[in-house]
Amino acid sequence: MYFDLHTHSVFSDGELIPSEMARRMAEKGVSGFAITDHVDFTNVSWIMERLRELQNWRDEYEVKILFGVEITHVPPELIDRAVEIAWKEGAEIVVVHGETLVEPVKAGTNSAAVESEVNVLAHPGIVDCELADKAKSSGVYLEISTRKGHSLSNGCVAKYWEIAVVNTDTHSPEDIISPEFAEKVCLAAGANSKVLDNNLKLFNRLWKKARR
Repeated sequence: MYFDLHTHSVFSDGELIPSEMARRMAEKGVSGFAITDHVDFTNVSWIMERLRELQNWRDEYEVKILFGVEITHVPPELIDRAVEIAWKEGAEIVVVHGETLVEPVKAGTNSAAVESEVNVLAHPGIVDCELADKAKSSGVYLEISTRKGHSLSNGCVAKYWEIAVVNTDTHSPEDIISPEFAEKVCLAAGANSKVLDNNLKLFNRLWKKARR
C-alpha cells in the first residue's frame, strides 16, 4: 500500500488534470495521493478554489485524494505567514519546497519550514541532526524523493528514516510509481522500508481530518 503525498496538477506546473492523475495512480496500484500545487501569496487562493471543485466528487474515484499546496520559493521569514494562509484557504496538506541541491532555494527555508505548521518538507537537500530534531519535535516529515535531481540528497534524508516519507513530486505521467518501486527507492537510499508506513500514517491522519 502506498500513498503519495507530493504531486502537481495542471493548476501549477504539472501536465495532468486531477481526474487523469487519479486514474493513472490507480493503474499503478497507488491507494491515495495528495495534489500539492506550487503556491505563494499570489495564487494560493486561486489554487485552492480550483481544487475544491473536486471535493464533492472524490468519493467516486478509485483512489483517495487530498487537496493541498507546496509553498515554493517564499522567503524564509514569510513561510510561517504563507502556511497560515494556506490552512485558512482550505488546504488539507501543506508541503514546503525545501533546499534541494538543484534549485536556488534561499538558505533558511528548511529551518523556517520545520518551525511552521507544515506536514512535509520536500526534497530538503542536506539535512543535519539539528534540522531533523526540529522536524521531529514539530511533527514535520522529511522527504525522500523519486524525482531526478531532487533525489541526489536521499541518502542524507534516509539517516532519519523514522521521520521520512517517500514521494514522487509527480509532474508528468512517467513520474507516477508503483508501491513496489517506492519501497526500492527507500532501500536504495539506505532507509528502512518502514518509511512507507509513515506515508500511510500521515495520509490517514490528514484524510480523517479532511472528512470531518
